[in-house]
Amino acid sequence: MTRTLLVAGTASHVGKSTVAAGLCRHLADRGVAVAPFKAQNMSNNARVVVRPAGARDDGGEYGEIGVSQFVQSRAARVTPTTDVNPVLLKPRGDGESQLVVGGRAVEHVPAGAYYAEHWDRARDAAEASYRRLASEHDVVIAEGAGSIAEINLHDRDLANVETARFADAAVLLLVDIERGGAFASLYGTLELLPEDLRERVVGAAITKFRGDASLLDPGIEEIESRTGVPVLGVLPYDDPGLPEEDSVGLPGTGERGVYGADDGVPAERAVTVAVPRLPRISNATDLEALAAVPGVRVAYVPVEDAGDRDPLADADAVVLPGTKNAVDDLLALRAAGFDDALRRFDGPIVGVCGGYQLLGERILNASLEGTGDADAVDGIGLLPVETTFSGEKRLDRATVPIDGDASPLLEGTAGTASGYEIHAGRTRALEPVARPLGASSAARGRVLGTYLHGLFDERAVREAFVDAAYRHASRERPDDPAAPSDPASPYDRAAALVCEHLDLGALGEPFDP
Repeated sequence: MTRTLLVAGTASHVGKSTVAAGLCRHLADRGVAVAPFKAQNMSNNARVVVRPAGARDDGGEYGEIGVSQFVQSRAARVTPTTDVNPVLLKPRGDGESQLVVGGRAVEHVPAGAYYAEHWDRARDAAEASYRRLASEHDVVIAEGAGSIAEINLHDRDLANVETARFADAAVLLLVDIERGGAFASLYGTLELLPEDLRERVVGAAITKFRGDASLLDPGIEEIESRTGVPVLGVLPYDDPGLPEEDSVGLPGTGERGVYGADDGVPAERAVTVAVPRLPRISNATDLEALAAVPGVRVAYVPVEDAGDRDPLADADAVVLPGTKNAVDDLLALRAAGFDDALRRFDGPIVGVCGGYQLLGERILNASLEGTGDADAVDGIGLLPVETTFSGEKRLDRATVPIDGDASPLLEGTAGTASGYEIHAGRTRALEPVARPLGASSAARGRVLGTYLHGLFDERAVREAFVDAAYRHASRERPDDPAAPSDPASPYDRAAALVCEHLDLGALGEPFDP
């Protein structure tokens, strides 16, 4: 019989994704057939995966899931399918989300309409996906969403309450101590749980602790006495390097954040890749491979009030990321004057997916994407292309040829690049353009646009782009420092985190190391 453990939390961003990934890798290392599962996710960071045969009611081969379940599948050493995340909500602004069920987009829905009109269908799809996973695996590691104690949602909490019930899951409850109030959060959460869920809680764990864990002993003793729930461990603040699930890990829309500055390369020898912090940014994980390159600083730049300053004054290159709503983010850039800054910038610019669409001359059928009623919206105008939106959405895994002669940003590069496409809208050239990354790309001079997500994961593409940034900065690129002494993968580091700091023996077989 399949055993299911639900990794739940007292709040969002308490470490559920990391602990779930670590448990998946730990079990996989022990030869256990394990799969991740999250019934309902809310994220604009998605991946394209295969749809299982039992879910292909419309014949589509590919679907999309949240990035965390893609990562957890890798940790579990299984091929991800849409069953690991059967319901995905992709926020697009103004209280509305795109609803994705079984990997396929259904429609754009406000929160109220989702619960009133679509929730029963979503629950049925989630339970069917879980049953397929359970029939093929010995253990399912389910990840909850937000807080398990949202009493206003207990009759429709798919990722927590419903999953625990239809999966007959044991519950491991996580509480983040970084922001304080951990013991109160843990106690209050347990008090507010439905009685049947409260009985399923086998233990709790404190996450993101800095300092001497023994200082928590009196509080742990008291909380165990009051609740009867054992605290199975205290996890230190240690980021294993897994991709972020959503934009919570990014700076806010009005804040600047810089990543990659701890690589030991002096600031005067580094280059800065500016990323406009779009209000509806999606698939920001495309930038993580760049931030890991020694000498590269990935700076998320606020778009607000860009007209009062030059937001790209310190930039050596720019990447326009994906967006869940290209039209409204284009209008936000224009209202802030950021489009003018992009046109003034004379260094390398890459637009990925929605960022590619923004770089074009215009967007047609704009009302299908944005919240207004305009049929056409002028783009930034750095590429001679136009995008037309329709009700169709492209989901595909792709391998494209690299033509290093077609763009100075890929100079000297050849071979192929692999990734995935996930977008609405079709983009066509208005005049002959170079195609450095196949038919779904366009380039002119220092500007390149592509629909290929994950392009910077390809070493050849990444290295060529960084070289272009250094050439523009008239700076000599530093040699890579010596290889780190700990070459463990993020999955292995996540497994080590849970194995070293959680009492897995208390979870019984097959968790007990």
